[in-house]
Amino acid sequence: MIDINGGEFVVLVVLAVLLIGPERLPGYAAQLASLVKRGKVLLQDAKTRVDAELGDDFKDVDWSKLDPRQYDPRRIVRDALLDDTPVPARAAAAGAAGAASSAAHAPRPTGPAPFDDEAT
Repeated sequence: MIDINGGEFVVLVVLAVLLIGPERLPGYAAQLASLVKRGKVLLQDAKTRVDAELGDDFKDVDWSKLDPRQYDPRRIVRDALLDDTPVPARAAAAGAAGAASSAAHAPRPTGPAPFDDEAT
């Protein structure tokens, strides 16, 4: 979430003490703590309302599976390619040749193209 290591945090605290001053720093820290507490309460209330509105159908949904950070395009493509059962080479070649020959010799429709009044 926030990538601050220990050294950076110490620098931020020292800057806050120098810029804000030791007199006002406890007041700002208390305000920040109350803001964080109110945020937690608001988020919990929102979660409770969403659960109540959606009902029992969505209580067993695993929302972590829908996290976009877990998607790996290489894994998705690999899984999609490996899921299909392999087609024997002879059957695939015969099927492709048969489809090509039937498409080449298919009768062409005569007359005007169909017209749909409701499509326009």
